[in-house]
Amino acid sequence: MSIYSPSIEKLIENFEKLPSIGHKTATRLAFYMLNCNDETAKEFIDAIETARKNLKYCSVCFNISDTDPCMICANPKRDKSTICVVEDVKDIIAMEKTHEYKGVYHVLHGSISPMNGIGPEDIKIRELLTRLQTGEVKEVILATNPRVEGEATAMYLSKLIKPLGIKVTRIARGIPIGGDLEYTDEITLLQALEGRMEV
Repeated sequence: MSIYSPSIEKLIENFEKLPSIGHKTATRLAFYMLNCNDETAKEFIDAIETARKNLKYCSVCFNISDTDPCMICANPKRDKSTICVVEDVKDIIAMEKTHEYKGVYHVLHGSISPMNGIGPEDIKIRELLTRLQTGEVKEVILATNPRVEGEATAMYLSKLIKPLGIKVTRIARGIPIGGDLEYTDEITLLQALEGRMEV
């Protein structure tokens, strides 16, 4: 039996649904929200509602953005001849923190994982191949996470892209196996980007 009222328990349960949030942290967040003033609580609720209403997927790279195309795809200073393929939108943020990558991105929204029932048709591979038909792209950097699924996805993409005559590179090791790009520091990411190899 819970020591909290049903309303507080429901709030804690919802915070626990967030990634990496355990019961203790969820309880702290719940009580923070209950103890903050009405204006702060309303700003928080409004921010969530506005983001859910305004954000959309970029029709070019599938980044999440307020605009379509997103700011990166619409930026004329970005090198459209290089596409960095990542698994998740958060990986773009990690790559951008290096301040060195000047190309554009393609977000797969996942990786191939037969164990979890995710095949090539379940992520944005078809859309990537369509982008490559323009003849503008000279290099595709595979920056999938260095886990079994990420490696399998990178190998699968390499086999599809190389016959098109496009250079395919993989970010270098330096990111620990089993790690995620979003948790990797900028220096390690920069070294991995600079040390990428053709696959």
